[in-house]
Amino acid sequence: MGAQWKAKGRTESAAAKSRIFTKLTREIMVAARSGADPATNSRLRIAIEQARKASMPKDTLERAIKKGAGLLDEVVHYEHVTYEGFAPHRVPVIVECLTDNNNRTAQSIRVLFRKGQLGTSGSVSWDFKYLGMIEATPDSPDADPEMAAIEAGAQDLEPAENGATLFLTDPTDLDAVSRALPAQGFTVISAQLGYRPKNPVTLDSEEALAEVEAFLEAIDADDDVQNVYVGLAG
Repeated sequence: MGAQWKAKGRTESAAAKSRIFTKLTREIMVAARSGADPATNSRLRIAIEQARKASMPKDTLERAIKKGAGLLDEVVHYEHVTYEGFAPHRVPVIVECLTDNNNRTAQSIRVLFRKGQLGTSGSVSWDFKYLGMIEATPDSPDADPEMAAIEAGAQDLEPAENGATLFLTDPTDLDAVSRALPAQGFTVISAQLGYRPKNPVTLDSEEALAEVEAFLEAIDADDDVQNVYVGLAG
């Protein structure tokens, strides 16, 4: 969950971890609306895997599933809302939110975009591809990413950080490919649907990059924000 970009030198503070848990909890609750059994609910299964990798406490995880599935008296409904616009220096940005109060979220987003430009629906999404993204690491030096992509049904792949591979899929194939990769010698680290820029912007100075990263960090810190996608090269 969270930002699909990585600012230099970010630290995993207690506050940052709390925000991650908040975002994961909301995703689990929304996914659990379609059923509390991860064996028959692929979105919930993926959300649970991400929560476990983030070391979410078991009782927090189980409560989020029950609350989302309507198995507890307390009922909270989150709505998915997407905003589009530009960061400083005309860098395109897509922001996905899960909110229980549209007015609060809309006001927050308007304030956060003051240093950029908030657009209308479709203003930047035309320049992104919506697809499945699976990050996986090889179980051995002999594991072949290209062969794994072919056998698992991925559309494309590219190198990721720390020796991992990013497998790209059709949105409807995300769960099938993530299930197939372990048999091809890869351990799935994360799997999610998201946006990839078609024509990422290249900035010409460290000052400009720092300004964009500060803008993105401020947006990602908002509790209602689930994912931030940016058309930035590098």
